[in-house]
Amino acid sequence: MDHLDEISVEELQDALDNVEGKKPTQRLLAAIAYKNGLTQTELAEWYDVQRRTIYSWLKRLDTDESLEHAVTDAHRSGRNRKLSEKEQQEFEETVHESPEEVGFDAPAWTPALVQQYLDETYDVEYSIPSCRRLLKEAGLSYQKPRRTAAESEAEEQEAFREELKKSSGKWTPQ
Repeated sequence: MDHLDEISVEELQDALDNVEGKKPTQRLLAAIAYKNGLTQTELAEWYDVQRRTIYSWLKRLDTDESLEHAVTDAHRSGRNRKLSEKEQQEFEETVHESPEEVGFDAPAWTPALVQQYLDETYDVEYSIPSCRRLLKEAGLSYQKPRRTAAESEAEEQEAFREELKKSSGKWTPQ
């Protein structure tokens, strides 16, 4: 099947000047290359896609609508959020406070704690990765806790130093 018989390279180049986004640009560049003699197989290798994908890109242009519109995907809304906008805002305000202020015995928010909070407060279930995403969306960042010798008792610190001296700085079993 011959594609793009009715469309000139100049029309494709004009459309290229008027589109935004990676996919529409890619589709128009592929169409221009096709009009200049490249095969669908060569284009598939060039763009690292299946030949069927190139066929679909070219087929999209066989339409009465504008080229700019033909190469652009329709909006995809995705899945609805489990929390309403109001609940999302309340959640974000809450995680900017200490978990202790909300009634949890924890020094900081963790994905597992967020998961528990959301289940108890809004009766919604989120996975741990989704809880991480919600924390990030709320403007929080992951902080890795660091242990320090200063956290231990003075006597334990001194005992550790003495044991270290005896072992010549090497870890040894007792």
